[in-house]
Amino acid sequence: HLQREIGCIPVPLPSVTTQTSLPWRFTRLGVGLVLFGVGLALVVIGDFGLPPWDIFHQGLAEQTWLTIGTAMILVGVVLLIALLALKEPLGIGTLANVLVIGLVVDAAINIGGNPSNSIIRALCTFLGPLVVALGSGFYIGARLGPGPRDGLMTALDRRGIAIWKARTFIEGAALACGLVMGGTIGWGTVWFVVSIGPAVQFFLRRLDTQANPEPE
Repeated sequence: HLQREIGCIPVPLPSVTTQTSLPWRFTRLGVGLVLFGVGLALVVIGDFGLPPWDIFHQGLAEQTWLTIGTAMILVGVVLLIALLALKEPLGIGTLANVLVIGLVVDAAINIGGNPSNSIIRALCTFLGPLVVALGSGFYIGARLGPGPRDGLMTALDRRGIAIWKARTFIEGAALACGLVMGGTIGWGTVWFVVSIGPAVQFFLRRLDTQANPEPE
């Protein structure tokens, strides 16, 4: 085991084997998906604008009997079928992503309710992307399979469409469909888009199970 000294006392650090063991990775996957769902729910509760995909999920919920969470699950299932048809590599994390996040979003929204205080709503909107990024660091870092929306992006990339073009097209299509169906756009949408990339990068660098820890 790796060790570092605090004063004169050697303190064992988690070994690389422990950090990459399958039970540990499954634990990180579960924690990550729950945090991801809670983060999305915070943005919904804030109601100052949603991320592009969630504008689509909200719009779908507005036009049907679905909740936002069940809309997420339904869309995820459709994307999962598309990825299977495209013969994209999937994992247990892909299936868990489809099933867990939507349920967590609905549960968190039910608990959080509809706060009328603007400060609380703004705080929820501000913290939401950061919690999503923390969850992303855990579940992506577990390396047990990408989410279905990320899988769609990589599927297009494998077929000659650059990642940035694929992502822009997918997010733009989701946003346009969501707005047509009554989804909410606002400063929260801009904040999410601007903050999510750097925040995910920050957390993933620290939470990736294949990172090589060095003794201090």
